[in-house]
Amino acid sequence: MSGVFCLAAIAAIVTSGTRRVRADGPTILDPSLTVRTLVSGLSQPTTMAFVSRREILVLEKATGKVQRVIDGVIQKKPALDLAVNSGSERGLLGIALHPNFPTNPSVFLYWTESTATDATGAPIDTDDLAHTPLLGNRVDRFIWSGRTLTFDRTLIRLHAYQADAGQPLRGNHNGGILRFAHPNPADPLAKLFIVIGDNGRRGQTQNLPDGPFGPGIPDDQFGGPAPDPAHLTGVILRLNEDGSTPTDNPFFRAGARIGGDVGASIQKIYAYGVRNAFGLAVDPVSGDLWDAENGDDSFDEINRMTPGQDNGWIQVMGPLRRIAEFKAIETSPAFFGLQQIRWPPTNIADTADDARARMFKLPGSHYSDPLFSWKFAVAPAGLGFLSSDKLGKQYEGNMFVGAARTFLDNGFLMRFTLSADRRHLTFSDRRLRDGVADNLDKFDVTESESLRFGTGFGIGTDIHTGPNGHLYVVSLSNGAIYEIHRSPR
Repeated sequence: MSGVFCLAAIAAIVTSGTRRVRADGPTILDPSLTVRTLVSGLSQPTTMAFVSRREILVLEKATGKVQRVIDGVIQKKPALDLAVNSGSERGLLGIALHPNFPTNPSVFLYWTESTATDATGAPIDTDDLAHTPLLGNRVDRFIWSGRTLTFDRTLIRLHAYQADAGQPLRGNHNGGILRFAHPNPADPLAKLFIVIGDNGRRGQTQNLPDGPFGPGIPDDQFGGPAPDPAHLTGVILRLNEDGSTPTDNPFFRAGARIGGDVGASIQKIYAYGVRNAFGLAVDPVSGDLWDAENGDDSFDEINRMTPGQDNGWIQVMGPLRRIAEFKAIETSPAFFGLQQIRWPPTNIADTADDARARMFKLPGSHYSDPLFSWKFAVAPAGLGFLSSDKLGKQYEGNMFVGAARTFLDNGFLMRFTLSADRRHLTFSDRRLRDGVADNLDKFDVTESESLRFGTGFGIGTDIHTGPNGHLYVVSLSNGAIYEIHRSPR
């Protein structure tokens, strides 16, 4: 989205005291279902994980705390308190439990490191955009004792510091969601997916083979456009649980041929051309990876991610056949920008063939149109699947998507049904069968009416099936976790 977006915007709203998110409680449109507040009083919760039927670990964006919630009560002492930089969309963002948890008590966190210190030199929380290292986004493994998390190792450090000439510091498009693939009996090593947005970079993984300025010119003051560790952005990574690189990754051989830091980075990539995503989930039926991806002002996307996929950013968002509409919206006076001045939207190609020809092509890569998109951005956030029939058989296996802004339905919850082979989306509304909701403006519901499942959820940053089979939604803006279940008879 143009300007300050999503998690950054809501943080300002929550803390300003001058504007408030509406306090109306969420509502489910199906009268056979109801929603209750499991826990409230959290500070900008981002993501959660059930460590038992009764206990949840909840991440708070700006406090850096991993809160323990037992039977709906926030415990006095957190499991962990990290010194985070929460400026814009940074902070404590993602959590994943090892697939064999609690037998393997590993807990993985994605967070943005703070370099601010107190009078004693100890690191402290900050929202100052300057106070993070270049590789300030990090994924670390911790060990769960039953009460606390203890640091074990760093799996990877990723780009965080954005300081581009001619524009102010920024801290957006960090992604931050972690998800494990389903355990494969033939492969004892668990695979961890990590999504990081483009972080404002304009290099090869943003489909600019020569960067924003042309051959031989660096992307920024730190180098590029090749994806060395300081430019490994706009990607979904796939790592082993110890941080090593799986040899069956789609670009493992290509990276080995390139060699050096760039080659090692390329080996880690599962997919690229990703602008930003707050929603990432593994289908519990098929094991496929899905994402909800944010456009700037147009063409938010839902994608089924496959190995080696190029999602097309920055050359295109939405289906290639609609590239003229993509360019028209992004170059219009109301929306002009694409956030970074180094590659203006006037550079967008005029034809689908030209856009495809301009893309960065790694050996084994393939471009894929999204399975669904909105013509004007509605700002999707958390994405998750219901892996039980406790809400009714008609909802089992469905995919649910939350909102990154509250302009539509005070924070929508949308529901998508998958085809029998779990590779496509199906729609009851004939208008959606072309895979695009042709809404009329930003945050407009036109052609999404049949997708509406609930309203009033605020900024819905995480969605999970709980141990009891109910659906749980984390609301960053409402400081709450909601539980959706069958209505009492």
